[in-house]
Parts: sequence; structure tokens; C-alpha cells
Amino acid sequence: MRLFRFVPLTAIVVALGAAATVHAAGQQMPPTPKPGPEHEILKADAGTWDAVIELVPAPGVPPMTFKGVEVNTLGCGGLCLVSEFKGDLMGQPFEGRGLFVWDPAKKRYVGSWTDSMSLGLATMEGTWDPAAKTLTGWMEGPDPSGQRVKQKTVTESRGNTRVMKAFATGPDGKEMQTMSITYTRRK
Repeated sequence: MRLFRFVPLTAIVVALGAAATVHAAGQQMPPTPKPGPEHEILKADAGTWDAVIELVPAPGVPPMTFKGVEVNTLGCGGLCLVSEFKGDLMGQPFEGRGLFVWDPAKKRYVGSWTDSMSLGLATMEGTWDPAAKTLTGWMEGPDPSGQRVKQKTVTESRGNTRVMKAFATGPDGKEMQTMSITYTRRK
């Protein structure tokens, strides 16, 4: 646990060392990154959202419905979206945390997610379709048993509502919807 306390300090020391090297060489520091058009997608999700979750336990089985609240804030000068989710899942308190950014090298949105029903960190990558107002991507991480799973995610934005659907490969080898979350922005 102690190692993680020193990671932010280490990052600062490395950055200061790089700045000192640049300064000693008589060069100027590169400009601080500023949010661009890609960050508007992250900005649009900032705020408090009420969520209705529908989990599909198996093909042909009616979905189980749960509720929660997601609070999203912009961080790092508008370069990232920090997500905090709290709710009740199958009679148990549930919480999750996520971090999402635009990766200019990959030209994709990337993120990480962990929650109280996971045994690790899930990572995700996706692309934005501005015409359909849809983010489509892949999320990979441990399920509650610790087994790594990969799911396709499709999130459609409709202003003050957005719907995220998750899909996995079913027992028959075909894609099946496993979850749907409908978010409504609080006023």
C-alpha cells in the first residue's frame, strides 16, 4: 500500500527533473495541454446523473433492475472525466470509480474502471461517432469471480439522457446484451 502513496510524488519529481533539464539546456518548456474538441465529449458528461440499471442474467431471463447515481467531474484542467457511481445492486451497496481521457496518440477515448463487485481494474477504449452521437468501444477486466472478460459497449447520448448497453459473447457464440444503463441528468 505504501508504494501508491509515493506515486504522485514520484511523478512530480520526474516532471520537475525534466523541467530542470529543459531549463538548463536553455530550452523552453512545452505549452501546457489545453482541452480540444475531443474533450467536449467528456465535458458533456459532467454533472449528476440518475441511473436505472438493467442486468440480463442469462438469455431469455427477465432483466433485474437497480438504481444508482453517477457524479462526473472534469479534472486536470478539463483533460479528463472522473466518475463516481453509487447505488444498490442486488440488495448490496455498490460503488464504482472511473477515469476517462482522450488519447491523441491512439485517437481514441480510453479509461479505467473499478467497483465494489470487481477484483481489479477494467480498461476500455472507444471511438466517437458524431453523427450518431454514439461512443462504441471495448471494456476488458475481471468479473466478480476474477475471470477476465471482454465486453463491447455502446453509449448513445441524447442531450440530458444517455443509454449505455454492454454486450458479451453468449453461450451459443453469438453477441448478447448483458446490461443496459439509462442515465438522466439531474436539473
